[in-house]
Amino acid sequence: NYAFDITTRQPQLFVCRDFQHLKDVLEEFANKMAYQVGGLEGINKAIECKNTATCEYSSGLQVSGIFEEVITDENNSPIYLRTTGKSALAFQNKELEGHDIDYHKDGFGSPVGRWKQTSTAPELLTNDQLHALGIVEGKKAKIEFVSGIVVSGKVEEILRRDGKLPLIAFSNCNAKYGDRVLFEPDWGTYDMAVGERISSVFNGAADKDAYNQVALVPKERTIKVPSDAKRKRLENLYAQVRKILESKTGYERLGEIWETQQAEHPEDWLLSMEIFEILDTTDQQPELKAKIEKFLNEKKAKTKDLSTLIGWGFRLVEYHKKPEYQAALQASPK
Repeated sequence: NYAFDITTRQPQLFVCRDFQHLKDVLEEFANKMAYQVGGLEGINKAIECKNTATCEYSSGLQVSGIFEEVITDENNSPIYLRTTGKSALAFQNKELEGHDIDYHKDGFGSPVGRWKQTSTAPELLTNDQLHALGIVEGKKAKIEFVSGIVVSGKVEEILRRDGKLPLIAFSNCNAKYGDRVLFEPDWGTYDMAVGERISSVFNGAADKDAYNQVALVPKERTIKVPSDAKRKRLENLYAQVRKILESKTGYERLGEIWETQQAEHPEDWLLSMEIFEILDTTDQQPELKAKIEKFLNEKKAKTKDLSTLIGWGFRLVEYHKKPEYQAALQASPK
């Protein structure tokens, strides 16, 4: 392991063996990131950054704001989190109606974890199960968390989204953890998040537009490689293949296009893969298909950097023929 400061000149050069190695390393790194880990580690990162972040409960409820505090139990698991200042609630990156930054202008706080009264994860409780626990809209209820947090008040609303229970609103509510008061009736409506755990933490608001969080536009733009005459001819070959694919006509021209690519652009392999897939899907010109397959396999064997890419290309050709992919393709909007 080496210290890494992106703002300074790097003294080391790190080289991957191949694309698969790069993919494995990046996946290993991603699995350690807050949006994957969640939990106490993710919440602490949100607190440390002192900027708008989002903690997502296992129910799907997303709490966005500047996180200030997390309370943990004896096992160092988060049992309560709190934001300060303007906060908002969302589900699937869409702000919940009535839960914008104006409504939650003073911050948001809520427990995390299981309830004592049931062994089922709270977000999975059905209406019948809630009724059995005495949690009914318009009636007083008391929820005791395994952590020791107690919430009691009149249930005003039980919110459901996609079959889960992300939020319960109370009036005349008290919330306590031992001797510490977490919420008092005079503070207004208590919106209690529901969720066994914090499954994800990420930077920024869940619904950036609704949160009025403007994305920074970099001064530098994407560098575009200028097209010379040779590249334009290659792009024209791609366009011809795309037209044949979409119109489902002109298959007889694929051989001529491939021979041109071989003669003028022997370093290119992706166009060959596209032609191969068309021939494979339509059962056209088996001899041409065999020649292209041989070319691609030779390219794969000789060029180490392309081995993984071409291998994935062949796998995609097979995947595109699967019934589930075809069904999804037919169902997608045109």
